[in-house]
Amino acid sequence: MSIAVGAPAELTDAVGQSATGEWFEISQERIAAFADATEDRQWIHLDAERAAAGPFGATIAHGYLTLSLLPQLLEGLLEVDGAAMAINYGLDKVRFLQPVRAGSRVRAVTEIIGAEPGPHGVRLASRTTVEIEGAPRPALVAETIALFVPAG
Repeated sequence: MSIAVGAPAELTDAVGQSATGEWFEISQERIAAFADATEDRQWIHLDAERAAAGPFGATIAHGYLTLSLLPQLLEGLLEVDGAAMAINYGLDKVRFLQPVRAGSRVRAVTEIIGAEPGPHGVRLASRTTVEIEGAPRPALVAETIALFVPAG
């Protein structure tokens, strides 16, 4: 179930609401592509044989890969009618709590923790937890900020 508001100004009424996304698989191919894009080619991400004997028992996704998937994982969880655009305003806090093994499925659970109207729109603060299917601890918790600019 998503969080829906009729206009950016109504985001203040949505503080405390939460929504949960769909499961999304992080494949070894995606991990390898991220390694190529970022030049981060540590063996824990790419060498299946060595990683199997390593501390995590398999190759793992880069923490920044998991973080970079937030737009995908959050897709459809917040619907703001009357917004001309939403701009990524930054992060207040990110914690990587558990590695994501290749082939694992993750999903986002997000909660609106603040909404502050300003001259250019509403700054929305959210706490997003990326869960790993079947794992007792999440992959990461991030506090994000987005600016919702009203249309017109």
